[in-house]
Amino acid sequence: MTIETAYGTLYLCATPIGNLEDMTPRAIRMLSEADIIAAEDTRHTRQLLNHFEIKGHLVRYDEHSKEKQGAYLLQELQDGKNVALVSDAGFPGIADPGEALAKEAIAAGIKVVPVPGANAALCALIASGLPAYPFFFGGFLPKSKRNRREQLTKWQYIPATVILYEAPHRLEEVLQDILACWGDRQMAAARELTKLHEEFFRGTVSECLAWIKVQPPRGEFCLVLAPGAEPVQEEADVDPLTEVKQLIAGGMDKKEALAKVAKARRVPKRELYNSLLQEE
Repeated sequence: MTIETAYGTLYLCATPIGNLEDMTPRAIRMLSEADIIAAEDTRHTRQLLNHFEIKGHLVRYDEHSKEKQGAYLLQELQDGKNVALVSDAGFPGIADPGEALAKEAIAAGIKVVPVPGANAALCALIASGLPAYPFFFGGFLPKSKRNRREQLTKWQYIPATVILYEAPHRLEEVLQDILACWGDRQMAAARELTKLHEEFFRGTVSECLAWIKVQPPRGEFCLVLAPGAEPVQEEADVDPLTEVKQLIAGGMDKKEALAKVAKARRVPKRELYNSLLQEE
């Protein structure tokens, strides 16, 4: 589709997720030059704009106002105005209503330009110690226990590292559901990313549950979980050692894989371990 030159441009501007030094010069320029700045939380964004001495026409665009404000912003873009869209933190359109405005603008033939910057999911992923690719971003899980467990069951065997966002007050129950649906796989939990008290937990799901008992969770969390492995069919041509190797290839810890297969196949774990060593 040809972009109408008379139309304005929608800029999707990333903002810091904690550390203001992560604000890019390009984002500062785009926000300074935009005719309209659309923000999820205008009070939060006003503080950011004041810090960088940015003057601009700030309007609200959030989950509750996206239908009405989306129509207004789309009309302004079609009238030739440039709009800079920001989230509370990180990329707009990632687990927030900015996705809807970007889709509507693209459908209307309006140019949509990303202005890169900090992102919580990717920061957590690269420092998690788990495979960085492929990865699957699941955002926030459903709030109800039933719906959450249904979603987790659907995602149980995704062959990729899984990234989730979660609020501190739901963290314990979400981890309990993950443990029940997925088992005790390896994970990392990140909080206060890029801030003074940035913290990572790395271990198993059950160990993370024990950790938050000692250190009550505060701030938004980013959870990174090891890939799931499809259950191995117990066929005659799949021996226990092969099953162990398949589980490890799927992201399971070597000790956990050995223990699981040894118990299921009723073979000595030491025997499996020695066989694995001989092939390494």
